[in-house]
Amino acid sequence: MANETLKAGFDAYMAKADAASAKFPERAHLEPNRLYTPLDIEGFDYEKDLGFPGEYPFTRGVQPTMYRGKFWTMRMYAGFSTAEESNKRYRYLLANGGSGLSCAFDLPTQIGYDSTDPMAEGEVGKVGVAIDSLADMEILFDQIALDKVSTSMTINAPASVLLCMYIAVAKKQGVPSDALRGTIQNDILKEYAARGTYIFPPKPSMRLITNIFEYCAKYVPKWNTISISGYHIREAGSTASQEIAFTIADGIAYVEAAIKAGMDVDAFAGRLSFFWNAHNNVLEEVAKFRASRRVWAKVMKERFGAKKAKSMMLRVHTQTAGSMLTAQQPNNNIVRVALQTAAAVMGGTQSLHTNSKDEALALPTTESVTIALRTQQIVAYESGLADTIDPLGGSYYVEALTNKIEKEAWDYIEKIDELGGAPEAIAKGYIQKEIQDSAYKWQMDIEAGRRIIVGVNKFTQEEEPPKNLLRVDGSVGKLQADKIAKVKAKRDNAAVAAKLAALKAACADEHVNLVPLILEAVEAYATEGEICGVMREVFGEYKAHTAL
Repeated sequence: MANETLKAGFDAYMAKADAASAKFPERAHLEPNRLYTPLDIEGFDYEKDLGFPGEYPFTRGVQPTMYRGKFWTMRMYAGFSTAEESNKRYRYLLANGGSGLSCAFDLPTQIGYDSTDPMAEGEVGKVGVAIDSLADMEILFDQIALDKVSTSMTINAPASVLLCMYIAVAKKQGVPSDALRGTIQNDILKEYAARGTYIFPPKPSMRLITNIFEYCAKYVPKWNTISISGYHIREAGSTASQEIAFTIADGIAYVEAAIKAGMDVDAFAGRLSFFWNAHNNVLEEVAKFRASRRVWAKVMKERFGAKKAKSMMLRVHTQTAGSMLTAQQPNNNIVRVALQTAAAVMGGTQSLHTNSKDEALALPTTESVTIALRTQQIVAYESGLADTIDPLGGSYYVEALTNKIEKEAWDYIEKIDELGGAPEAIAKGYIQKEIQDSAYKWQMDIEAGRRIIVGVNKFTQEEEPPKNLLRVDGSVGKLQADKIAKVKAKRDNAAVAAKLAALKAACADEHVNLVPLILEAVEAYATEGEICGVMREVFGEYKAHTAL
């Protein structure tokens, strides 16, 4: 009866609103309803759909007290030029209130080439720091106590090599591997689908991932062994629902691979983490975060039979949306990043990187990265958004939108299951096409003026060319080449050859965990290119193809 009364009142309101709209036309193409009421969340069950923070299905957050006890990790993504230059930036960020590091590697490092390789020419140190051997990693973390800081590394195909370098540096500092905290991205499926920094074909790539799961469960138990990344899927043009659906489908594939390799789900699932994009539509992003936790909890409990609560928690690192930053009027990006930060915090992220205002133009300067860090600190200490848990919980709109995104995600996951799982869906081009179609629609909406980007297709102005941008010196390649030459002259080259030969032999036996052998090669100062080269010889290289 109450809903009938509400429905009658709602119908009367809509008639009045329609009349008002005739006088003041509403903006066209708006996707949300005009108004949300309890009618939009009929059947809503608090205990089933929401629960309490820290309890299944974790819609309201993965920790009982969330930010009231501890803020999210303020983890600034940084890395450029040489290890020496990046080390200075890391120490600056930690001294200015950063609570974690997020390492950006240059393109040659990301695809397993030394800085001296012809494939690396012109790219050394450009989009991140160049790491060729353990010697570089020692410099990168010089005077940074690895038992006191949490480190995230955006590395995928060579994740095992960079993780071993980090473990080896910690060992030299006297820090045992079981004290290390951090994350390696290690998510190869999204590379095939959306980003492109792959090396090996899917089967050996999945082997390396499960090898890392197994090794870290025994020796690096506090380490997040994979960051299953929706960030790059969203950057490639997906919708919010596609971002979480395709990423969770990838997560399902990793869990299945680990179980097939003989691991118990509760032995590794608690160290899986996710990586979301914080886009411009604040309320949609909040709903996305909430829906993603609910979907993953159900997947782990109902599909995989996980028993531990930690195995069902979707813990997430977030980065504000680089693709939403504009080269035009770059100061506007400070406002965009602040709104995206608010969305991530209200959505319940566990760690956050805020982009800098100038990243659409160049690598961020020290000044702009400080503004980005201060944005997080202002949200944390001044906005009040972190004072209560899930502050938008119970909003008719946010709850309805959470339900909508969850349903759309399930529809995609079911379709991917029908295709044989994420690897098959990627091989058939399904996920790529869905992302491409969404990206095309977004761009057409901008060009038609249906979607406004301030400073780009509306409120434009004449601007002077940007000044004081950070540029990486072209001499970095030579500096790295000199360092590699010194490492090779100083190391025991016979020992390196023996370690690489042992790794090559082990690659041919799929029952051998490769991580200990990679660690031995790293500690002998084999270069990343040498280690990945050995694996390339055995595994081959993945070649992208267009699905028919």
